[in-house]
Amino acid sequence: MHDAFFALHHGLPRQGPGSDDTTRRLLALASLAGPLPAAPRVLDLGCGPGRAALLLAAEAGATVTAVDLHQPFLDELRQSAEARGLGGAIRTVAADMADLPFPDGSFDLVWAESSAYSIGFDTALRRWRRLLAPGGALVVTECEWTTGAPSADARAFWDQHYPLRTSGENIAAAVEAGYHVLGVHRQPESDWEEYYGPLGARADAADPSAPGMTEALAATREEIAVRRDLGTEYGYTGYALRAADPRWRTRPETPDDVPAVRAVNASAFATAEEAGLVDALRLDAGAWLPGMSFVAEAADGTVAAYALLTRCHVDDVPALALAPVAVSPEHQRSGAGQAVVRAVLDVARMQGEPLVLVLGHPDYYPRFGFEPASQYGIRPSFEVPDEAMMALALDGSSGVPRGTIRYPKAFGV
Repeated sequence: MHDAFFALHHGLPRQGPGSDDTTRRLLALASLAGPLPAAPRVLDLGCGPGRAALLLAAEAGATVTAVDLHQPFLDELRQSAEARGLGGAIRTVAADMADLPFPDGSFDLVWAESSAYSIGFDTALRRWRRLLAPGGALVVTECEWTTGAPSADARAFWDQHYPLRTSGENIAAAVEAGYHVLGVHRQPESDWEEYYGPLGARADAADPSAPGMTEALAATREEIAVRRDLGTEYGYTGYALRAADPRWRTRPETPDDVPAVRAVNASAFATAEEAGLVDALRLDAGAWLPGMSFVAEAADGTVAAYALLTRCHVDDVPALALAPVAVSPEHQRSGAGQAVVRAVLDVARMQGEPLVLVLGHPDYYPRFGFEPASQYGIRPSFEVPDEAMMALALDGSSGVPRGTIRYPKAFGV
């Protein structure tokens, strides 16, 4: 059946759900870790015939090391690269993704579309992190539940192949493995069609009398049928991840932190208003969200930075407000603020929050993925420069509410 499976897949443009558009979107999310070098070093794991590798070499100017265990896929990629004039940009390596022969810090970007499942998402996160150069990013796609209550039929299918988790569970696994989430991309149904369309046509044309082909065809047709009948219950999600900055330990605040949090806010701003805002929000049960008040510790254990998410609304739809973000003067411009913001956004993503709003500097917050809120049809109830009122769709969706922001009473607007 092994040979029959590869016979079915040989020559197909993709070996899993995906598209050039998804690759480009994930590349843009990876750049939130910081601008990629002019010729980024990319490791494409489980590259298959190399659709992503070819795009990354052509459009990002990358030098790509493409890894797969199936030599015919690597041969196909080598031929495609030469035909496109990219032979010098792509190197193929036959290796096991779980036991890679590369030194630590070798790559600016580690890429794995539709392949991490072969060694398991958690194993991939642990074993690939060492390969990232400082400031590098890991892009990985993972199949996961898109409903909180999968049907018995969907569970029965996936439990025998690859038990799925929710997005929140996968994000928690990434954070536990030492990453922050730069961005999320929910892959559209068209990505599945781009994979299953050619595969289904190949199955229809296959010779069922070939050794192992009957079993391979049955498994392929079952997989396609499950997607047709139950596809609203699961899907692929792309994650762009960055290794957490080891200089800063981030965590939820504790009651013992309250005086230090007040001191950081008081020292970071010209007035005591932000410190008073945090105190007032703590008393507002409708606004305060346990576990979304975060600190970053300096090496000596003192609170160096602070970030807070509280409940706000867009018209009547719940959202989150990011405010304040404060860094003590002695730790400013050192990465503490970025670390604490990324940490609290990770928690919001884990909890399934869809939208964060911030009023802040337009040169700072876009590094977290924030865009002008007006692009989503969201506006504050007061006058503010358009570029300063920003929104972040945490799940990568464009389906966020439109309307007017309603802040908690403590904000005084």
